[in-house]
Amino acid sequence: MKLLTKFNLILLVIFAAGGALICYVAYSFLIRNARREVLAQAELMVAGAQAVRDYTEEDLKPLLEKNPRHKVRFLSETVPFYAATNTFNRTRKSYPQYTYKEATINPTNPEDRAEDWEADVIHDLREHPDQTSVVGERSTPDGQVIYLAHPIKVKAGCLECHSTPASAPPAMLAVYGPANGFGWKPDEIVGAQIISIPTEVPIAMAKEGFRQLLTTLIVTLLATILALDAGVYWLVVRPLKVVSESGDRISRGEKGVPPLEVSGSDEIATVTASFNRMRLSLEKALAMLDEE
Repeated sequence: MKLLTKFNLILLVIFAAGGALICYVAYSFLIRNARREVLAQAELMVAGAQAVRDYTEEDLKPLLEKNPRHKVRFLSETVPFYAATNTFNRTRKSYPQYTYKEATINPTNPEDRAEDWEADVIHDLREHPDQTSVVGERSTPDGQVIYLAHPIKVKAGCLECHSTPASAPPAMLAVYGPANGFGWKPDEIVGAQIISIPTEVPIAMAKEGFRQLLTTLIVTLLATILALDAGVYWLVVRPLKVVSESGDRISRGEKGVPPLEVSGSDEIATVTASFNRMRLSLEKALAMLDEE
């Protein structure tokens, strides 16, 4: 086996071991980073939904309530829940994997009623009122899902519709009835803004980043091996081949083989100088034999 081949095999073993370690660490890092990025996007979406809720409650609702039609027909646009949900549904055109729900344990609209797992999240937020958010993961028929939940607290404006049926707008009672969505208390956590994201979203992001990293590592590995091979050939293999060829010429009895040029002070230069001394000693020994 040639020297350059042995050198390449050693490099491949070293790079393979190092590359496997790098890939393991990098993939774990990419998964964590992708998860953080997905949750950061979800936080922005929750903040956007909250901004829509506040805008609806503070600016839009007072104007819509002055509309004469609101006296005879309940306008859903006055409800912050409705505004935030519909705004997010428009956002889903760009982020179809994300889902949003304002889940409530005792909602006016049955569509907003919390499922069992959502109710557990709301109860957890109630038990820890200082928490501003909850992040978790759950299993669904379609796979694992990450969720981010923010508490929904009752504000003064909410009590206009949700304190007692007697204080609720007649138009709202005509649509939803007096059975649900009442008895809310100030600052009570009645629900949660919940954004759900399939775990396949951050995994796909991590895999894409990993493919790019792997491609870069392979290209870098090949370029490094080629560069090292070129350096080893010109600095080690080529000088040794010159020494070997000169030794072959002398071993075949050829006379007048010129001394090899010695440059530098490394091991190759030492071998070359030793070869020159050996050649000179051999020539002297042969000359003495010829005289005899």
